[in-house]
Amino acid sequence: MQVERRRVTLGSELVQELRRALDVVEEQRHRAGRLLCRRSRDRATNAPGKAAYPEVMKVVLPDGNELDLPDGATGLEAARAIGPKLAEQAVLVRSNGHVRDLRLPLTDGEPIQILTTRDRDDPDALAVLRHSSAHLLAEAVRRLYPGVKIAIGPPIENGFYYDFDFPEPIHEHDLERIEAEVKRELAEGREWTRDEIAAEDARVRFEGGDEPYKVELVDTAEGPISLYTQGDFTDLCRGPHLLNSKPIKAFKLTGLAGAYWRGDEHNKQLTRIYGTAFFTQDDLDAHLERLEEARKRDHRRLGVQLDLFHLDDISPGSPFWHPKGMVIWNTLEDVRRRENARRGYVEVRTPLIYDRLLWEKSGHWEKFREHMFLIPEGDRTYSIKPMNCPGHMWLFASTLRSYRELPLRYAEAAPLHRNELAGALHGLTRVRIVTQDDAHIFCTREQIEDEIFGCLDYAKYLYDLFELQARFELSTRPDNKLGTDEEWDFTEAALQAALERRALQYQLNPGDGAFYGPKIDLHMTDSLGRSWQMGTIQLDSQQPARIGCRFMGADNEEHTPYVIHRALFGSLERFIGILTEHYGGAFPFWIAPVQVRIVPVGESHREAAYDLAARLAPHRVEVDDSDETVGKRIRNAEVEKIPFTVVYGDAESDESLAIRERGGAQSSKSLVEFRGQLATLSPWQVGAEPSLTP
Repeated sequence: MQVERRRVTLGSELVQELRRALDVVEEQRHRAGRLLCRRSRDRATNAPGKAAYPEVMKVVLPDGNELDLPDGATGLEAARAIGPKLAEQAVLVRSNGHVRDLRLPLTDGEPIQILTTRDRDDPDALAVLRHSSAHLLAEAVRRLYPGVKIAIGPPIENGFYYDFDFPEPIHEHDLERIEAEVKRELAEGREWTRDEIAAEDARVRFEGGDEPYKVELVDTAEGPISLYTQGDFTDLCRGPHLLNSKPIKAFKLTGLAGAYWRGDEHNKQLTRIYGTAFFTQDDLDAHLERLEEARKRDHRRLGVQLDLFHLDDISPGSPFWHPKGMVIWNTLEDVRRRENARRGYVEVRTPLIYDRLLWEKSGHWEKFREHMFLIPEGDRTYSIKPMNCPGHMWLFASTLRSYRELPLRYAEAAPLHRNELAGALHGLTRVRIVTQDDAHIFCTREQIEDEIFGCLDYAKYLYDLFELQARFELSTRPDNKLGTDEEWDFTEAALQAALERRALQYQLNPGDGAFYGPKIDLHMTDSLGRSWQMGTIQLDSQQPARIGCRFMGADNEEHTPYVIHRALFGSLERFIGILTEHYGGAFPFWIAPVQVRIVPVGESHREAAYDLAARLAPHRVEVDDSDETVGKRIRNAEVEKIPFTVVYGDAESDESLAIRERGGAQSSKSLVEFRGQLATLSPWQVGAEPSLTP
């Protein structure tokens, strides 16, 4: 029997009334279904002589209530069982910290949380929205550019990308056309379907479509092969994805870049298109504003503008530090050395180049070799050190120590070299030369907690200097760990106990520990709301034993020490890059490269200006006696974000100085008053000693 379908136009009020009625009917239908399931389960359970068959399963909702579902029900069916409105808005299932496509079955007894379009700030909800947006981008590109080959398109922080092999190069101006095509797809609407197929069938499919990158992915895939289809576009993908495109309310392409296939510089370079998507247009607008502010604060741009450093392809990933940049560097180094001395650290200096034997003993040869710069010499191979810890342990192991020497705290800020891929380099935040404020604490089992407390207190003190608030993350054993589970149980518990006894809130990051031990990573949020990893505190029971670190205990027996690795700035390069963007180049007075600039009005005022500069010592003072106009020299000081500018003319004297502060405030102060003001801003330079109080 055929039924003719006709399009009927109804008033909006009548449509809403019909929808409400249908919602009620749908909810009643699901309630009846759940009741029948419970009755069926009860009959199966209570029938004499029959074993219960799991026709019904339970899942646990976020409020602790249990939801009965037919065995094998999907996340979408769970949402429908709760209510049709939830099902309409659902985008993703989260269970035990993992995300799952709504189309996939749930398991009996598992806790679930159904994320919806209302979870617009949830990272997992945004990730699935952006993942589906990447597929819309691939569909549009394939339609607009016949012959293009598609590679991969994952969600990333703040957006997504998709890599393509175009028959002809594309340019930034082409993004507008591609974005318009995606928006046309959104206006049409798209729904995603998911299918699982055999690997051989997937291979045949993508070979027939002349998609070599997809064929390679099929050949290296583990587990089931799944395909997602929207419109006339099918992609190899593990998911998860949206049910349809309705939640994507805002879409924007943001840039182009080159990227080697699978991150290997020996492979073909593809074209990477970046984009982002949000649940609301307001969220996209706010994101674009942050991007513009981030562009203004980009440390690579400010580094040149403020004459701090520059980068050059003559030595990729290795900054050239200018005198003003070295002022910041040396100020941080002064803090490091002074605080290390106060806290019982001793400075050491170890070689830059080691035989591979050391790296084999430490475990880095197996786990980290691809990131080392190797130096072959005859039948031996050396490496420039990418980290300090094996060298510090070799130093400790050069003699048998006594328990009375422990804890022994070695500190060294040596240049380290890591062979980062060229495409991964980014200003000061991803470099090949890394200078860590490194330290390694050799201690007994009983001393671990106090030493971790000391590191946490030290970190708090340092971050307070910059008015940064640290957040803590506990990273546990990775898949490639060294040592036994029992050893890791102890070291993980020790770090966790230290955090909890200090009443520090932390997030668990399973599987992200170093291969030799768990770690506490310290993160901060900058002025733009971006999260950065700063320092790290790691507990190691593996390398000391492998390298042969030993001490004689009070029991006259030899023991292996534990080693706490800690770097609190992280690396000086990265820390300066982050600070530059956090402050927008307007550094706090005590680390500003130039703290005061004096602008003599005329040639006759130059001598007095230089005399004033000398009397403002030990502060960092410059005199701008160039031939530029006074207004231009004042403007230059503003552009260079100098904290104070003193304009010195006929009216100025020790009793009255014309002072302009960064930001525009102007005042008149005597020299004595001005020196007193500067003294409160720069305690390091006037002899005040920092407190050890956490």
